[in-house]
Amino acid sequence: MPTSTSVPTTINAVLARAIGEEEAAHVYYLEVEQRATNETVKRLFLQLAREELQHKTFLLECRNQPEQLAKLPATIDYGIAATVPEPALTPDLKPADAIALAMKKEQQAVELYRALAAATKDPGLRAALEGLARMELEHKHRLEEAFVGVGYPEVF
Repeated sequence: MPTSTSVPTTINAVLARAIGEEEAAHVYYLEVEQRATNETVKRLFLQLAREELQHKTFLLECRNQPEQLAKLPATIDYGIAATVPEPALTPDLKPADAIALAMKKEQQAVELYRALAAATKDPGLRAALEGLARMELEHKHRLEEAFVGVGYPEVF
């Protein structure tokens, strides 16, 4: 999902980059959904693909109101993705492994946007990139909650 780390220099470049990332994530999640044999995994990745399209729609709207990026709320980072190895993508992926794979991909997106934000000198671009990191972090946060529920059901 995350691609190169070249720093965008305009808000339009930030948005174009982010839209491309959302499109790539959408395609990736659809490919996983199509390869999976477990119905729970298929449903999860189809939902993730739909959410990436919702992100893209939001980003397209931000072209007219880029300040919306900086207003995205902060989300708690449980840090679970950092403690879990990235599972191999196989057709028989179990639900916990599927969630782990998705949360690792979202973590990579968070890290990319944070690195880009740290690399820019422009406060407006930094705020937009930090907003994008928060958007991806919210997605990762939900996946981490699902992972705990599926991966550690004895907790509940």
